[in-house]
Amino acid sequence: MAALAGKNVLLTALEEFVGRPVAAALAAEGARVLASDESFDDVAARDAFEAENENFLAAESLDPDDLADEALELLDGRVDILVSNDGFPAIRAPVDQADPQDMRDGLEALVVRPFALAGALVPAMREAGGGRLLFVTSAAPLIGLANYSMYATARGAQNAMVKSLARELARDQILVNAIAPNFVESPTYFPEDLLADAASRDKILKNIPLGRLGKPEEVAQLVAFLASERCGFMTGCVLPIAGGWA
Repeated sequence: MAALAGKNVLLTALEEFVGRPVAAALAAEGARVLASDESFDDVAARDAFEAENENFLAAESLDPDDLADEALELLDGRVDILVSNDGFPAIRAPVDQADPQDMRDGLEALVVRPFALAGALVPAMREAGGGRLLFVTSAAPLIGLANYSMYATARGAQNAMVKSLARELARDQILVNAIAPNFVESPTYFPEDLLADAASRDKILKNIPLGRLGKPEEVAQLVAFLASERCGFMTGCVLPIAGGWA
């Protein structure tokens, strides 16, 4: 039997970072996936997505409370797994030139909204006897990135949130973990034109002990493992997947 057969998943930011590969990996394991994304801004876009992707549903809402309500309605009152795949631009700015508003916006996108969504889903998970809260974060705060302190700070706050929520929710059998990638092929953080330039690509690869960029599908497989019953005794983990960089 597929590892996630009968499980309901809510995945945020489908078109960002590793959203598409994660959706595919979870569906391949038998899960029913409800995806949210800013691209689903009209009925036609949502209908087209559902028509092209069997076992997937498209959510209309983006506000955390509305999205939680919609997920519970569309998924028969049960969200077993939340995968927060939210992204935000890694703005390069030395501390003396940075705009504090960019820091506020990053914290809102990467910490406040995911925290609110998790909080809106926890009561139903608790009533169902457990669940999974999985956050795709970043390895950046594990090492630190000069001139990217705003991004690394927001991602570090995400990782800290995971640690605290894991302890808070363990008695409810709600497991909370973070997948912390870096140097993964994705237009969100590594645009195609950047990787197509040989000099830029070589500069990036020099940072990675394994000597290559990661594949989004590798991150997706880790998410699928953490979502499954094969991983029932891990919570509060921040797992770097960064080719040995972190």
